[in-house]
Amino acid sequence: MSYVGPDFEPPRPPRHPLRGPLTVAVAALVPGALVGWLVWQTVGDSGGDAQASPSSAYSSSGRSAAPGASDDGKEQPGDTGRTSDSERPGGSPSASAPAGSGPLKGKVVVIDPGHNPGNFQHTSEINQQVNIGTNSKECDTTGTATNDGYTEAKFTLDVARRMRTVLEKEGATVKFTQDGDRSWGPCVDERAEIGNKADADAVVSIHADGAGAGNRGFHVILPGSVHSGAADTRPIVASSRELGERVADSFLRVTGSAPSNYIGGGTGLDVRKDLGGLNLSTVPKVFIECGNMRDSKDAAQLTSSAWRQKAAQGIADGISDFLDP
Repeated sequence: MSYVGPDFEPPRPPRHPLRGPLTVAVAALVPGALVGWLVWQTVGDSGGDAQASPSSAYSSSGRSAAPGASDDGKEQPGDTGRTSDSERPGGSPSASAPAGSGPLKGKVVVIDPGHNPGNFQHTSEINQQVNIGTNSKECDTTGTATNDGYTEAKFTLDVARRMRTVLEKEGATVKFTQDGDRSWGPCVDERAEIGNKADADAVVSIHADGAGAGNRGFHVILPGSVHSGAADTRPIVASSRELGERVADSFLRVTGSAPSNYIGGGTGLDVRKDLGGLNLSTVPKVFIECGNMRDSKDAAQLTSSAWRQKAAQGIADGISDFLDP
């Protein structure tokens, strides 16, 4: 029997039990019927309104297991469903790999992921005042977030890790100011000190803005000439401008994002003297605000894993152009 329908009933026992051939036949029939019924359950049910197997659409935890989903729920084209180091929620941060061969061999790049995901739980610590040369300022802030709650701190860390991968492939030694490996901070003065102590050839601080809706685009912040207290940016103003221009040019080229329509007069560049991370730097350093998290169109880019990869590539290319013109 190759097919057994849903109305199948096992043969009833005869009124007068018989021995011999009939008993053997019945014994053979019953297991075959049960096997056939199981086959019908498996094959026959798939012919109508098929329902996906729970394990094919959801993981054991009940969450969607669709391939290509990144840590923030956005789909990354070409993703195989594996989770990279830069997207592994709650994973231990990876240490900077030894520099390989490439055009940037021997160069040291410090990446400063703006803010820290843990700052929200340490407001008293980050509100402490630190000296930035010209005056005192809070140690750090929580940063901003999109209207849907995607935080700047999460964005900056993700882009920074992607940048590290790109730059290390080109031979650079890459160091972070923080890699999700501390509960809060560091403060802005310590962030500058990390780049200084590393004798970095270039430092880039990654950020995203929190301006009003309708304000769109990126801008790179350059250090102004400051000579006050512990701050003396005069030796790095020119080199930092060159770094910033290279980063702005490549960021525009790779991401297609336009320069800010609200800061910099369309140049994508802005000069400031009130940022401790710049004021206290003794090596070439710039900030980049990759977009405005409070504008829905910019937020759609910032929350896209594919776009963040472009952002990382654009910034890394700018650093490479600066270090290996």
